[in-house]
Amino acid sequence: MYQFSYSEMLDDTPGEARALEHRALLRSIALLKSAEAAGLDAPETAEAIGFLLRLWAIFLEDLAAPSNGLAPPLRADLISIGLWLMKEAEEVRFGRSQNLRGLIEVSQSIADGLK
Repeated sequence: MYQFSYSEMLDDTPGEARALEHRALLRSIALLKSAEAAGLDAPETAEAIGFLLRLWAIFLEDLAAPSNGLAPPLRADLISIGLWLMKEAEEVRFGRSQNLRGLIEVSQSIADGLK
């Protein structure tokens, strides 16, 4: 089975790429909400945090690429948001934060911007 890389997927139309990013963010939000309901020590939380970290690693790699077509100020803002999300997710992972709600709300704001 052939798996496409994220950069290959972005070769599609910008609308298709935005839809893919939107779906991935919605999946992350759903996992975070499930984790919030299950509790910080639940397996759902580990799954949600792992998914968020992998997703934003992909996004940040793309945002940092010179070939990224977004305006530099927007790229910088998204990179800052992504780094915060990843840092906060790590804090939750290691029990130093309980801020799943903050992760959900920021992720939802980004997803709303992709509609």
